[in-house]
Amino acid sequence: MRFISWLVTTAVSVAVAAWLIDGIKFTGPKQWPDEFTEKLLPLLMVALILGVVTSFVKPILTILSIPFIIVTLGLFLLVINASLLRLTSWLADQLDIGFTVTGWWPAIGGAIVITVTTWILDAVLSD
Repeated sequence: MRFISWLVTTAVSVAVAAWLIDGIKFTGPKQWPDEFTEKLLPLLMVALILGVVTSFVKPILTILSIPFIIVTLGLFLLVINASLLRLTSWLADQLDIGFTVTGWWPAIGGAIVITVTTWILDAVLSD
């Protein structure tokens, strides 16, 4: 059950980022019923990819960049999160999922939106 709530929380966070940030988007139809049905599975797949990337790559990058994190008072973690979002976009492109992040500024904005949305959803949905 924890896995499903985590997957849904991440998927909602990615959807909010795609809705708010201009450079983050899913390809496909843009009308209501078709958009929902054809973008739901890609959204869940992107959330799963982002979770796997965050679980395995982020700890390595965080350890390797401890000096930068200390010097920037933690702001370098934002760069790491944006890099992970770009990596997720690249992996989704390789798997032909239809999720793109077009640049670094949208990735940074998306990282902020995803982090804040996840915090809010976790606070609301926690036991």
